[in-house]
Amino acid sequence: MKLTVQTFLTLDGVMQAPGGPEEDPSDSFAFGGWQAPFPDPAVGEFVTELNSHASAFLLGRRTFDIFRSYWPDQTDPANPIAMAINSLPKYVVSNTLTEAGATWRGDHPDTAHLLAGDIVAAVQALKEEPGDELQVWGSGALLQTLFRHVLVDRFRLMIFPLVLGSGRRLFNEGVLPATLKPVRVTVSELGVVIGTYEPAGAVQLGHM
Repeated sequence: MKLTVQTFLTLDGVMQAPGGPEEDPSDSFAFGGWQAPFPDPAVGEFVTELNSHASAFLLGRRTFDIFRSYWPDQTDPANPIAMAINSLPKYVVSNTLTEAGATWRGDHPDTAHLLAGDIVAAVQALKEEPGDELQVWGSGALLQTLFRHVLVDRFRLMIFPLVLGSGRRLFNEGVLPATLKPVRVTVSELGVVIGTYEPAGAVQLGHM
């Protein structure tokens, strides 16, 4: 499976709590729900399409808890995103959860699995399994580990036209420098940049 990263971002790279004020107010984040003023059909279509490529999900503990509190209650079979998230395997990375604590709610309790210990080796093993994509949503702390070990095969970034100035960012200080190759980039009517990128090697330097 290819490991892909999907995330909603502001122009200054903030990824924290796009969905609502209570989603993740940690570190006194005051802008939860910043995505709501942009009900963009193009973003919805993009998310629905990319979910069709998911064979499994890889989630950090915080994102797993957020997902588990919401998605099991979304049972409409006409909702392809809910159907994918609820029915496909979900691997949660945590050093504090137990196997019992990593159980999914609802009709698919056995689809969640705990990853602990050597996370890099565990993720590499998942990538070697057959399937299309191992998708990561949210999971900012986990992403930093994936970045350091160059485990990401594709980025799908939905960049909204606003600046927050605070909150957890996708690319933190200390991330390995890298060049990304744009695979497909579009701009929606509401100004959301929807970009798909793949790693393209080291940063090249020169003179202008």
